[in-house]
Amino acid sequence: MILRRKSKQISIGNVKVGGDAPISVQSMCNTDTRDVAATLDQIGQLAAAGCEIARLAVLNKDAAAAIKDIVAKSPIPLVADIHFDYRLALTCIENGINALRINPGNIGKREHTMKVVEEAKNHNIPIRIGINAGSLEKEFSEKDIPLAEKMVLSALRHIEILEDLNFYDTKISLKSSDVLTTIEAYQLIAKKVDYPLHLGITEAGTLKSGLIKSSVGIGSLLSQGIGDTIRVSLTEDPVEEVHAGFGILKSLGLRKKGINFISCPTCGRTQIDLIGLAKKVEDRFKDLNLPITIAVMGCPVNGPGEAKHADFGIAGAIKEGYIFKKGEIIARVPESDLINSLENIIMETYSSVK
Repeated sequence: MILRRKSKQISIGNVKVGGDAPISVQSMCNTDTRDVAATLDQIGQLAAAGCEIARLAVLNKDAAAAIKDIVAKSPIPLVADIHFDYRLALTCIENGINALRINPGNIGKREHTMKVVEEAKNHNIPIRIGINAGSLEKEFSEKDIPLAEKMVLSALRHIEILEDLNFYDTKISLKSSDVLTTIEAYQLIAKKVDYPLHLGITEAGTLKSGLIKSSVGIGSLLSQGIGDTIRVSLTEDPVEEVHAGFGILKSLGLRKKGINFISCPTCGRTQIDLIGLAKKVEDRFKDLNLPITIAVMGCPVNGPGEAKHADFGIAGAIKEGYIFKKGEIIARVPESDLINSLENIIMETYSSVK
């Protein structure tokens, strides 16, 4: 069992972050925020996949104005991502945004920061301080120390600005495209403050490479008890980020949303299109929100036994397969009927349990 770091709890809309709250899965829309319909459509897709918090880029006053209509119809809490222009933050707060991602040190004069903080307090709006390794302030980037330490110094300076204004409703992220740098930065900051931490590997890449980097980086930190929210940043449909996020959490036993899917590697005993079958099964049940394990195994020799801990599974044979439940074979069906038969058995079993 993973012992989580003790962190202060904040609220982003109706989602609790930190403390004893479940680690939440976030994503970010890649739509033009000014396009309310397209943005709401994508938020709906994210929410359907299980996303609990979504971030929106607010690049200009038109995007900030659109926040009002988007927030009014969004099924999940929203975070406005803002850089440099404090007026955009004020507009977003006025329009009902649930949280801000804004670094107080890069929005100019202290009086501008004071205005944002004052309004955030008045509306109970948390602020995420987001440090990226590639955009550190010059005073820190030029220091002759490891990059992770530079990132932490930058975060601490932004934290100090907020604390000097008696603002403590804060969440922190320290992201790098380098996995080890990211891990080190979070380990360091976790020892210095008790604010909740948002984990991610920035610019991780496309689905395959991004999943590898994110799983190693985020998974390593979570296994140490570090992290309160996560985003798996991918150059891909944001919905895939949500599936990946829950996959990482499930693999560590930190969340139980959706099925746990397992499959064996192919070998010389395999007499069925195991790769194709596994992909089809995973796709068919990816949105099934049941706390069960489904296995796809290559042969009936070892399959049911090796996957006897699975609730349901398939073991391939020549042009057919066996469906098993808790290690016991319960049906033998043609290859073309395997997935439908498996689905029927799962649904019948679950209906009887209910």
